[in-house]
Amino acid sequence: MLAWAIIYRPARRVIEVEYWAVVQSEPQRERVVQALLARRGLQTYLPWIKPRGERIQPLFPSYIFVRICNFWWDVRWTPHVVRILMDGTRPAKLRDEIVDQIRGREKNGLIMLPKADDGFQKGQKVQVSNGNFAGHIGVYDGMRGEDRERVLLELLGQSVPVELPLGVLIACSPR
Repeated sequence: MLAWAIIYRPARRVIEVEYWAVVQSEPQRERVVQALLARRGLQTYLPWIKPRGERIQPLFPSYIFVRICNFWWDVRWTPHVVRILMDGTRPAKLRDEIVDQIRGREKNGLIMLPKADDGFQKGQKVQVSNGNFAGHIGVYDGMRGEDRERVLLELLGQSVPVELPLGVLIACSPR
């Protein structure tokens, strides 16, 4: 009786659902994984940036966006794929708007990141509000990378460059 039920069971309808997921690749293998996934007919997106003075590199090193339609196992077992970011037992779904926002910042194949506007001008007097140098007054010397600010502090009779995390400087009031 059981065998008959298996043989004559009506086929289930598969509803195709497409969504973006994130694949982690081996380091420096993003382009290879992207090509292998494209060969399997999957849509991929690998955003690129060019930081000042550096080579072109992925915005998210070792991570690729891939458009999955129902069966994600093929993606997982693609050579050089380390894993798919999961939400329990299924790939985590990334909203289309997120990928669209990243694509919206793309110009000439590169993502244009917003400039950090901290409100300070180079040469402006600033005060360190917390940390080891709290209370010291120095001269703002610009950004260092994306999350560090460079300040020239007067220490031991010399002007010493110090790199501080974002958000610890306040403008000195003119007297």
